[in-house]
Amino acid sequence: MGVVNATPDSFSDGGRFDTLEAGLCHARRLIAEGADLLDIGGESTRPGADPVPVEVEIARVVPLIAAIRAESGVPISVDTMKPDVARAAVAVGATIWNDVAGLTAPGAPETAAELGCEVMLMHMQGEPRTMQAAPYYDDVVAEVCAFLGERAQAAIAAGVARERIWLDPGIGFGKTLDHNLALLAHLDRLVALGFPVLLGVSRKGFIGRLDPAGVDAASRLPGSLAAALAGAAAGVAAVRVHDVAETRQALAIWSAIEAARS
Repeated sequence: MGVVNATPDSFSDGGRFDTLEAGLCHARRLIAEGADLLDIGGESTRPGADPVPVEVEIARVVPLIAAIRAESGVPISVDTMKPDVARAAVAVGATIWNDVAGLTAPGAPETAAELGCEVMLMHMQGEPRTMQAAPYYDDVVAEVCAFLGERAQAAIAAGVARERIWLDPGIGFGKTLDHNLALLAHLDRLVALGFPVLLGVSRKGFIGRLDPAGVDAASRLPGSLAAALAGAAAGVAAVRVHDVAETRQALAIWSAIEAARS
């Protein structure tokens, strides 16, 4: 999954692709590099980010999704917590709703069922402005798995087809370094719930906390690749990345080595 942030303040590339022309050019490049799907977001969910009004978010993502769809059949997900934004995005060609809040907004499960799109349910403790203020868990792996299992059942109860549901552990969303590492070490427990798992580790802050050389997001590619490969080994179905070509190459080599074991 290639990331296109149509925002002025995302942690990794804020302001680089926040015009229609820049966003479309970036989407074209990611498709050319081999992205299997694109994730379009109009509201930053980095730690400390402020919420964006619905109309602003729609204005950022809808023209871009429409422009991409006009020239490509690549699957498109809209990265939003808001049912109204998801509805507007699906109307112009998005087929996936990637919700970092796990369809917890009022009416969100029912909207997802109405739209008939795939849904990606992520775990986040708290909300972006405050999620990194001393997050706490008794057992982070068990609690994240339980939350995502419950959200999946809520979506199914609202009418979302089971085969359209993905899960995402939410690395970096209301988690300390130790929480992130525990989740990465036990991704197999989330995979075992029986839904495809999306893993988003690209350029995230925990990499910089493990390696001081990764002080800024642009310097975290090696760590991003290592974490993506750990996810592949655990059986995740997709990785959400900023660096498509590099990640595809790493996964191709890993896959070839794995195939040679048999």
